[in-house]
Amino acid sequence: MTTIVGISGSRRAESYTRAAVTCALDAAAAAGAETDLIDLGAVDLPLYHPDRDDQGESAALRRRVREAEGVVVGTPVYHGSYSSTFKNFHDYCGSDEYEDTAVGLVATAGGGSYGATLEHVRATMRNVHAWVVPHQVGIRGASGVFADGAFTDDALRERTETLGAEVYEHAERLRR
Repeated sequence: MTTIVGISGSRRAESYTRAAVTCALDAAAAAGAETDLIDLGAVDLPLYHPDRDDQGESAALRRRVREAEGVVVGTPVYHGSYSSTFKNFHDYCGSDEYEDTAVGLVATAGGGSYGATLEHVRATMRNVHAWVVPHQVGIRGASGVFADGAFTDDALRERTETLGAEVYEHAERLRR
């Protein structure tokens, strides 16, 4: 079975990023995937240190990504880039985790700008040999797009569902 892992790079309890990643995972599951969510706000992941072996839950988290055929990466937008929470986890990972893995991108912005964040994540994912799907989702004014952890904007919900389905489809192709 094809496994798709979602990574939420937010630490907020009522995270719009986690809600979007969950929506994409639900669509991947509806398409036939087994899904798994890594909520980086709820794990033990010390600040990455290159001179120290696995710290906290890093080995188990990396294994979950490495064993997946697809990944949906979600991050809030901070200062035109991705969150430090995601960056810290991303520093633990490399091409061993992402080689020949289909990756979809989601960025949630409090304001209106998410383009630079998506570009930045795409570049760093390609650097670790991920296969980034062309479809991506940027969400402007995220606080006005979600209520009770669900989309209130049908067009954005549909784009996010499409992302989950496309990550699954591309992951299936890469498995062959």
